[in-house]
Amino acid sequence: MSTSEQPPSAAPYPVRIHATFDPGTSRALWLVKWLLALPHYVILAFLWIAVLVTSVIAFFAILLTARYPRSLFDFNVGVLRWSWRVSFYAYGALGTDRYPPFSLHEVADYPAHLEVDHPESLSRGKVLVKSWLLAIPHYFVLGLLLGGVGYTAPDDNGASSSGVGLIGLLVLVAGVFLLFTGRYPERLFALVVGLNRWVFRVAGYVLLMTDRYPPFALDQGGLDAGPGGHPGPAAGPAATSAQDPAVASAVASAPGGSPAPQRSRWTTGRVVALTLGSLLVFIAVSLAGAAGTLTWIEQEERDRDGFMMSDQLALDTTTHAITSESLRLHSDVPGDFLPAQLLGDARLTATPESDSDLFIGIAPTDEVRDYLTDVSHETVTGVQDDDPTMTDHPGASTPAAPGEQDFWVAQDSGTGPLSITWEPTDGDWTFVAMNSDATPVIRTEMAVGAELPVLGKAAATLGVLAALALLVGIALVAYALVSASRRGHG
Repeated sequence: MSTSEQPPSAAPYPVRIHATFDPGTSRALWLVKWLLALPHYVILAFLWIAVLVTSVIAFFAILLTARYPRSLFDFNVGVLRWSWRVSFYAYGALGTDRYPPFSLHEVADYPAHLEVDHPESLSRGKVLVKSWLLAIPHYFVLGLLLGGVGYTAPDDNGASSSGVGLIGLLVLVAGVFLLFTGRYPERLFALVVGLNRWVFRVAGYVLLMTDRYPPFALDQGGLDAGPGGHPGPAAGPAATSAQDPAVASAVASAPGGSPAPQRSRWTTGRVVALTLGSLLVFIAVSLAGAAGTLTWIEQEERDRDGFMMSDQLALDTTTHAITSESLRLHSDVPGDFLPAQLLGDARLTATPESDSDLFIGIAPTDEVRDYLTDVSHETVTGVQDDDPTMTDHPGASTPAAPGEQDFWVAQDSGTGPLSITWEPTDGDWTFVAMNSDATPVIRTEMAVGAELPVLGKAAATLGVLAALALLVGIALVAYALVSASRRGHG
């Protein structure tokens, strides 16, 4: 009975991986493969960004046409294939010491292969729910396979948690076997490959490449059923090259049985264009999100006077004064351009407890330091869990009333809510709160804020950059997809 005549449950799954253990695998090289494979990890990080973009495009293509565009399909399969080769080489299997090729294409004599059948048509309805709803049961399984075995260990804060997946744990056991015996247990290899097969089947389903639901089955071993329901590559690198379905056709068509060169949709230039374009699209989305967040803050977090104010902070001291740390405003830009553009006007508000007569003001730090010399006061140095942290400065002198001083650049006093607004200029500045008669014991709630015009400018700048990145990214992605879709390319 042909594949087309087989019931769906009997037909081979359209996502298949094949693997043959390399008997020449070193005892100890696996200890440094994390470093050797680093270039692949970096490149794959960018390629998977491109896969995210191409999968979104494929989603809408399937929704509208019920077809997965072949150029997108080939690219995503290529990234899966590359990922499987690196995983097989490194800590997904430790199956070979042969360095993975930097290629999306099938490599006939490499001991790890991946193939996915291109679907004739796909369900428009399923594409809406496959990745986030239907695959949920498999996500629980993948959580166990890729990162579900956890442990805790003590640290400076008491305890820390981490985890390792079942595949990682089994590969570690395999690495220990290799290190001490030079042997990779056959059944352990079969189990590791079977678990990876489960992972890649789910990946193909989530990437919308098939409507066939991944089976909850652990098909162990290096071989996978081919399109005709027969096993894939036989054991051994030579047999793999000859019997892998993706390779066999190339071998059969070549004189003397050597693989014939295959023209690829995805040349290096197209892959680079698609990856760079996808990265720009990803950056554009991130910039747009940041611009939207800043715009929301601009509209929702300002008070009616246009100030961005902190929460009210309760301050209580038995000393004569409460001061802020020195606010240092210094720039190489002539005049007061930088503070004005970044901060705008600053505001300090205070609400004294009961009916005490309170004074608040701002002055040059040197003037405040001279005024409070040998006067007991406290400096607010930070806020932790809504409680201020304060540094005490002891002193024995009683200061003159603050309202009698002429160095304040802004001041207010009284028994009701107080507020001072100040235009920041270059220099060192300190905020001060005291009783109007300079007596000790101060209890008040204070807040500080500024207009921060830089937020609006930053939001607009990020929006423009997002639009530019999006336009260039879309142009590069479109170029790559259109050129890869043309027939007769080389």
